[in-house]
Amino acid sequence: MPKGKRKTGRRGAGSRPSSDDEIDTPDNQSVVSSISDDGYFHPIAEEGHDADGEVDESTVQQNFEDNLRECIDGLMEKSQQTRINCLNNLIKALSTKYICDFLLNVKFTIVESLLRLLKKGKCEEQVLAAHCVGQLFVQLGEDSKDLFEDVRETLMHLLNDHASSVKARQKCADTLSICSFVACRDVLMMRKIMGSLEQVFKESYLKNQKANTNQNDPFSSLYSSALSAWTLLLSIAPNSYIAEMVDSHLGNVISMLESPDVELRIVAGETIALMYELQRGIDQDFEGDDIVSLCEMLKQLATDGSKHRAKKDRRQQRSTFRGILKFIEDLESPADMIKFGPECLYLDSWARKKQYDSFCQVLGSGTPQHFQANYLLRDVFDLGAPLLELDGFNHRPKKMTKGERNYYNISVEKKRTKARAKNRDKRSVTVSCY
Repeated sequence: MPKGKRKTGRRGAGSRPSSDDEIDTPDNQSVVSSISDDGYFHPIAEEGHDADGEVDESTVQQNFEDNLRECIDGLMEKSQQTRINCLNNLIKALSTKYICDFLLNVKFTIVESLLRLLKKGKCEEQVLAAHCVGQLFVQLGEDSKDLFEDVRETLMHLLNDHASSVKARQKCADTLSICSFVACRDVLMMRKIMGSLEQVFKESYLKNQKANTNQNDPFSSLYSSALSAWTLLLSIAPNSYIAEMVDSHLGNVISMLESPDVELRIVAGETIALMYELQRGIDQDFEGDDIVSLCEMLKQLATDGSKHRAKKDRRQQRSTFRGILKFIEDLESPADMIKFGPECLYLDSWARKKQYDSFCQVLGSGTPQHFQANYLLRDVFDLGAPLLELDGFNHRPKKMTKGERNYYNISVEKKRTKARAKNRDKRSVTVSCY
């Protein structure tokens, strides 16, 4: 280091910033330049505190909405990176907070911008924009019906466009199904949408890829998404349509169990389970064309120990197909319990499990918050009115004080210690008897 230019940990008030990012000038400041990725939509900001240091809810909400409006405006910026940043921040906001009332006033503006990015954007923008569309429909619920027609046309066009990227088409399949699940009530239109999804995953049928059974198909992720999306819509189809679909697709979906892609095998297995569940709801004695061969195939997948597969993939596959086999052979439905806040959601059928997994894919880490407050989700899963409303107009649960938290933790610890002590006593008695 040259003499006289020692590196110090401080910088004077008149010193030059170390990078151009720290220069706050109108020339280089974009719509989101003052926004950090980690804290942009944090529910509590410093300016949301009053003089006593307590949170001012109205100020926090106003700051949140102002930042959200900046992101919505930023979707029309010329800079691609600015648009991508705004899309990421918008996804984070729609995932972590239920803001239906705010979105009702800006839904047409948001959809117009997102559809523009879907039509003219690059791959990354299309993927993020499609994800935003799905989240928007989940937020709005029944109020998204007037947006559905334009969204459907754009998503179906991109899904069937072989010139588009696989990732963009994959995300469009996911979003098309969730939007149709939320907003489509026309049976004929639903059949048309399912037909478009069928055209995509039909390409994966075993008869078309016998030459590639030892190779991973680069389109496997697209086939998986299309089949998963189709399965979600099948879960709410009328009985007459279910019988027709099971009759025409069950054999081909079973052949997909031999795919070299683990994700596609798992989705195919869950689709088969759902088909049997729905068809047995119509005909209790339904077994399909060859249930013996199907069960043998499921047993092999449930005990697969092939070393050429990743350990995580083997574990996931065995766990999934054990549940599928139990249902096909013994009519034992899945029994999963999901906890969120003070409530529990029981997934006691393959239809409910499929619907829950689809919403989780859209909402990500914000799924528990939405299940507590989102009217659409609570209606779909028969949870009733949100419990948060019992706490007043602000829809926020009351926080325990520090003393209450400590008292609660001490009580839980005492109960746990007593329970463990009893078990230890029983174990010692058992050992002494021998």
